[in-house]
Amino acid sequence: MSFNRNSLLSTTRNLGRAIALVLSLGAAGAVLAQSDETIRDAYPELADLFNAFDVTQAAALDAIVEINADPETMDARMELAMHLEMMANMTMQEMMAMGGHDAGEVAMSMDMENPFGELETEVRVALLEQLRQEHEPSEAAVSFQNSASIGRHTAEIIERGRRFESDLFAIYVDDSISDKRTAVRDAVAEYMTDDMHSVSSTPKNVSLLLTHPQAGALQTGFPLLRGFLWSNQWLQLAALEAVVLETVDSNVSGGVDTVTERYWNKMGSVGGMTMFPAPVELPMAPAIAPNLYSQSAEAAVILDNLNVLETMVTDIMAYPNLDNRAELIEALAADFTNKSENLADSMNYLLFALRGGIYNQGGPAVGELMQSERNRSRSAMDMEHNMIMSAPM
Repeated sequence: MSFNRNSLLSTTRNLGRAIALVLSLGAAGAVLAQSDETIRDAYPELADLFNAFDVTQAAALDAIVEINADPETMDARMELAMHLEMMANMTMQEMMAMGGHDAGEVAMSMDMENPFGELETEVRVALLEQLRQEHEPSEAAVSFQNSASIGRHTAEIIERGRRFESDLFAIYVDDSISDKRTAVRDAVAEYMTDDMHSVSSTPKNVSLLLTHPQAGALQTGFPLLRGFLWSNQWLQLAALEAVVLETVDSNVSGGVDTVTERYWNKMGSVGGMTMFPAPVELPMAPAIAPNLYSQSAEAAVILDNLNVLETMVTDIMAYPNLDNRAELIEALAADFTNKSENLADSMNYLLFALRGGIYNQGGPAVGELMQSERNRSRSAMDMEHNMIMSAPM
């Protein structure tokens, strides 16, 4: 960020903004600490993980940007850029012919399994170590504001979303709240009061996840970090599903322990893969947290819009050799906080969310599903759908 050093007025304005930021972060930290205390009383390990998620996600974003700026990665970046450009220019028929049923996954991986090799592996090892540490709520509350890779506006959108997610979890574990639906409705209403920093509660055009200009950059360029970040998003949705399920079915208990065990199975190795592998599709609420969606479609949509936004932001950061990342991210943030344009209807949103498959999105929160229930990736199914719809009658 640049400052006009010769203008007293500009300096005064900047000082005012800095003071406002400190006050804002202090209030945010207090709100997050209150939810953290409620969650910690019921599930101390989850409280630590939720704080660690913010810290490690911000660190992962910074690491991706640093790798993309490292002169020693120039050859890998050039190869990755050519690969992504080639994929973007291929027709749907060519992708389907190349990959068969799993065209999306095959086409996006090809010979680019880990373009940055040891660098990405070292980052994931460091993130896993950081994930296992305890982080104070006050540290988590400002982790994105302290990130060097995203601007203040986008950081506040993400952090406000994190506070909303923590508030939802706290509502469902707080035994003193008997009317959960009303409490969630109030939490949604409070979240939406800050129009500038809240995403839409109506589904955005989620198909942009597969079609925006930098689509696939995270998945192809940083597969280990993709698995790390999406496993965290899976746990946040799966843990919510577990506590919601316990409030609607008195015969269900111990769901959070099951979710946590499955999560650590995903994160326990450098590759993050065991019998419950890391997600290969972005986890979304209708697949991973259907009871949350039934309780409050608006709350579920907000979480999905936030997760799609964050993944698209990471795609932009992961795309090699861009010189306008800040502008692209700011435009993306403006789109997702726009409540009236570029929206999807509920049916298309649900189709997109479910096309990824429960197994490919990380598996169910508490149920059993030991192999994929789908024989196509989300991208391949969308390609096939588009081919059918565009074929001459």
